[in-house]
Amino acid sequence: MFTNSDEAAINKKLPKELLLRIFSFLDVVTLCRCAQVSRSWNVLALDGSNWQRIDLFDFQRDIEGRVVENISKRCGGFLRKLSLRGCLGVGDSALRTFSQNCRNIELLSLNGCTKITDSEGCPLLEQLNISWCDQVTKDGIQALVRCCPGLKGLFLKGCTQLEDEALKHIGAHCPELVTLNLQTCSQITDEGLITICRGCHRLQSLCVSGCANITDAILHALGQNCPRLRILEVARCSQLTDVGFTTLARNCHELEKMDLEECVQITDGTLIQLSIYCPRLQVLSLSHCELITDDGIRHLGSGPCAHDRLEVIELDNCPLITDASLEHLKSCHSLDRIELYDCQQITRAGIKRLRTHLPNIKVHAYFAPVTPPPSVGGSRQRFCRCCVLL
Repeated sequence: MFTNSDEAAINKKLPKELLLRIFSFLDVVTLCRCAQVSRSWNVLALDGSNWQRIDLFDFQRDIEGRVVENISKRCGGFLRKLSLRGCLGVGDSALRTFSQNCRNIELLSLNGCTKITDSEGCPLLEQLNISWCDQVTKDGIQALVRCCPGLKGLFLKGCTQLEDEALKHIGAHCPELVTLNLQTCSQITDEGLITICRGCHRLQSLCVSGCANITDAILHALGQNCPRLRILEVARCSQLTDVGFTTLARNCHELEKMDLEECVQITDGTLIQLSIYCPRLQVLSLSHCELITDDGIRHLGSGPCAHDRLEVIELDNCPLITDASLEHLKSCHSLDRIELYDCQQITRAGIKRLRTHLPNIKVHAYFAPVTPPPSVGGSRQRFCRCCVLL
């Protein structure tokens, strides 16, 4: 703690602008501590310019609505990024005050704030995360997108009340949208997503994993309207087929990551199209795609993405995959990880041969333990089943 004379010397030698600059590097906890040193430091520490980026996740159990209201009043137009992730005590009233005071907010995370329902305001907002806020409805989405036309990232994972009507509002009012996450929004269908594709031509990342109602119509709409698409996650969308992925691959040449887990209808035909038309592919999940064979992997391994781009391939529970697939992948020099759990025809010898070409690769596989012969004394040692990290 400084004495009055010490503090006076510091304040005299260092101008306020320099002190504010120093304070700008401090985290929330340190700023609060500095605010208790003296009156002058209190003014400096709580200056709005020091509170442009705030993450309250570490204090989630203690944060109530009034705290957010006080922060918004003090920071005002300075605040650009605020994370309230996990702050269960924050509700609509606090957000209403916040939106009135912090008009320049650009990134707001409300992930897990289950008391929040529908909100509006913040016209400069570019990114919003309200994942698992399962009380949000189409009315809230409508108010949001009409007031925030510059949205570029919208994360609605687990917002289970959302239907196609909400997506139609997004498609009509968010032409700048780049990232959209609708994972497990199980009520949405082709109708709503097609509106998104037609209205959001800049879309680069789309997650609709767990949205079981969607069909190839979505893949056609993406191919026709969203040529910049880089990331597509459609795990557990079991109605998608080779026909849809053919259209997608032939039109979206910038694809880098695809999660096709449990797209159970796709065959080697999808891999052939990806190998020809998607040279930038880096991560591909085909887990539980039980119709994939060595021939599909052969095409992938000889495609333009194989030599310098492909980093991760997941083949868990692909029963037709054999050691021949590993031979086809040995020329993928950037391959960092391969998943082979429950691929019954993969052997240790095949993995060993792959390692001679890719010595640093991480291989995750499972091998049932060999049943040991009975011992002389008639007793038998017990072996547990285990996963082996090779």
